[in-house]
Amino acid sequence: MRTEPVFNPLDKKTLGTSVAEALLQRDKSPLPPTEKFEAAGVYALYYFGPFPPYRPISDRNRAPEGKPELPIYVGKAVPKGSRKGGFRPEAPAGTVLYDRLVQHSKSIGLAANLALEDFYCRFLAVDDVWIPLGEKLLISMFTPLWNSVVDGFGNNQPGANREGGKRPAWHVLHPGGAWAGKLQPGKDEAAILRSIESYFAKHSI
Repeated sequence: MRTEPVFNPLDKKTLGTSVAEALLQRDKSPLPPTEKFEAAGVYALYYFGPFPPYRPISDRNRAPEGKPELPIYVGKAVPKGSRKGGFRPEAPAGTVLYDRLVQHSKSIGLAANLALEDFYCRFLAVDDVWIPLGEKLLISMFTPLWNSVVDGFGNNQPGANREGGKRPAWHVLHPGGAWAGKLQPGKDEAAILRSIESYFAKHSI
């Protein structure tokens, strides 16, 4: 006699999946969004431009309607204080989600070999407690390139005493940001490109 699995609507994975699916049902938006808004939550960035190493992603996102799109990056924006364990349900989220998307648009705009008009995004306002879980599930679902191989896209400028650190892979591949240029040479560009090729071979995009 077999035992039927029990569906638990409050299971962490179930809840995280519902957040991820809700995001994917959102309409596409320019990057950054044209209208400022107040919210915290999760988001996904999509690329459809001509940068040769990203061609498989770009082709996928240019495909006719009906074929699933593929995010190049997934992230979250939490209210101030959340990273310190300061859960305050009564505190307003402010514009943290919008601000995060604007920050990303500035980083892309500085890159010598990327164009902001070749990106779009989806974003979803989420209750504070579910934001990290939703982000983890989205990363698990898609293994986005910039989350897994070309790391460093979402990094903030290091402090004055930390500029001896290594230049992240994203800034090696996409030079242009002034602060990243002050860091020590990081991973070799050729090695990053080989990692990207391996990524596409493994994921069969």
